[in-house]
Amino acid sequence: MISLEQARGIIRGAMDAGDAAGMKPLSVIVVDAGGHVLAFERSDGAAPGRYEIAMGKAYGCVMLGMAGTAQMARAEAQAYFIAAANGAYGGRLIPVPGGILVRGSDGSVIGAVGVTGDTSENDALAGTTGIEAVGLTAEA
Repeated sequence: MISLEQARGIIRGAMDAGDAAGMKPLSVIVVDAGGHVLAFERSDGAAPGRYEIAMGKAYGCVMLGMAGTAQMARAEAQAYFIAAANGAYGGRLIPVPGGILVRGSDGSVIGAVGVTGDTSENDALAGTTGIEAVGLTAEA
C-alpha cells in the first residue's frame, strides 16, 4: 500500500526532478492498486486539462498491470488490444510513457503514478525519480 505521506513524497520528488532538469510544468497523480486517487498536484503554469491525462496514464497502469512504455509498445504491436481495453475502461487509458507502476517489496502492484507536461519520456523519468525518492520500486 502507498501511504498518503509516500504519495505526497512521490509528487514532491517528481516535481523537484522536473524543475532540476528544466522540464515544462508538470502535473503528477498517485493512485492506489484499485486506481483511486491518493494525491495530485499541478504545477503553476500547467494546463488545467493535465489532470485527466495524468489520471489516464496512472489508471491504465494499474488496470492492465503494465507500465506506460509497455502499453505503448503493445498499442504499436496490437492496436486492437489497447483499443478494446480502452473501450472496456470507458476511454480512460492513456497508453504512453509517463504512467509508472509502483511495486511493493514482494513485486506486487501497489499503485501507479501518472506524470504529464513535458515529453512522455521526461514525464516517465520525473515519475520514476519521485517513486525512488520514497524508497519504492518503479516500473516505467
